[in-house]
Amino acid sequence: MSYAVKEMFLTLQGEGAQAGRRAVFLRFSGCNLWSGREADRADAICQFCDTDFVGTNGENGGKYADASALADKVADLWGTISPGARPYVVITGGEPMLQLDTRLIDALHAHGFEIGVESNGTIPAVAGIDWLCISPKAGSEVVQTSGNELKLVWPQTGSDWQAMEAWHFDHFLIQPMDSIARAENVKAAIQFVMEHPKWRLSLQNHKALGLP
Repeated sequence: MSYAVKEMFLTLQGEGAQAGRRAVFLRFSGCNLWSGREADRADAICQFCDTDFVGTNGENGGKYADASALADKVADLWGTISPGARPYVVITGGEPMLQLDTRLIDALHAHGFEIGVESNGTIPAVAGIDWLCISPKAGSEVVQTSGNELKLVWPQTGSDWQAMEAWHFDHFLIQPMDSIARAENVKAAIQFVMEHPKWRLSLQNHKALGLP
């Protein structure tokens, strides 16, 4: 199987429970909740996405012929592994479960990587993921209701957060939606966490720091 990759780069994880951790970001092309074309945004299930996942023209993007070639590139981007350290890769999109499979999981593990995945939860997670983040989108059917962290972008009209509290996650995170109403969204997210202490606030630190 070949893999369509939008971009890959070395950075710091900017949000969620793993924020601040050195990581290789591997962004797959394609999503099942929006085409990525602005002309289709108004009719998409996910209308607030702030990520370009169309095509393979980003940094280190392209068609990778097999899992070994892609894992080798991830390892090259990480560089030398320090003694006692475990390298970390974040696989995202778009929707990574459209392409992620056990062959790539095994190839990355063979290089010593801990594997984090950020998914919308509409496709069951492949076995072998070390850190699974699910970010549900209102109007979609979430089938993956367990993992390490649940990250709900807020506000989202129609999100059944009460039902989500019964899902099986270690961390429940509220993240302000990045839009023209960002200041209001931050206030709404803070208010939500103050009223519902099962949840924690997650911020997009990478944007504040100027990281990709």
